[in-house]
Amino acid sequence: VVCRGLAPPPELAAAAELSGVTVLVSQLPTADFITAVTGWMSDRLAPTTDLHGVLMDVLGIGVLLLGKSGIGKSETALDLVVRGHRLVADDVIKVRRQSGQVIGRGAGIIGHHMEIRGLGIINVKDLFGISAVRETKKIELVVELREWTDGEEYDRLGFDDRFDHILDVAVAAVQLPVRPGRNLATLIEVAARNQLLKIQGTHSARAFRDQLHRAMAAQSEAQIDVAMDVVE
Repeated sequence: VVCRGLAPPPELAAAAELSGVTVLVSQLPTADFITAVTGWMSDRLAPTTDLHGVLMDVLGIGVLLLGKSGIGKSETALDLVVRGHRLVADDVIKVRRQSGQVIGRGAGIIGHHMEIRGLGIINVKDLFGISAVRETKKIELVVELREWTDGEEYDRLGFDDRFDHILDVAVAAVQLPVRPGRNLATLIEVAARNQLLKIQGTHSARAFRDQLHRAMAAQSEAQIDVAMDVVE
């Protein structure tokens, strides 16, 4: 490839013709051409996979909703769209790994359509406008919707972080048990806000644990001082 719109040198053209090699000419400067081709090849040759779920942009966080069919992923995503968040893809999500991140997009003509039981197929872009959708988004949080099972233990403290692996990339993950009365859209918004805090270095659950430990330690010291005063 000869850049800057220059004509190929006669020697190069002759050698290429003799060898059956195509010579191309680009108007771009050499550095810009290399950057563009590198990005294009990285995108086309990146590892890919398909996932079944819904990908949303919630407060700038790419949230992947997973769960078995009929659990309410699309309905929850629609509630999030009504609240002002953005749909990336519903049902089939094309995922690729690039620069240590996983990027999701819609699959072909499915695009920004959603299937809502009782309503049928709707076009989110037409219904809510261009600001309600986006083409791609980095996946930063996986939210798995699971049926609530009595007697099963669910995380109530959040001290330990969970991760799912997508194309060998670790992505923060949470599980939300589903049952009537739980506002899933609100819970997902809070999960996204909590993930934003973690990215910025604030872990609310661990901060509360540390605060509690300090309070207990201070109380123990106070009790020891009182006991010493009584002994004296």
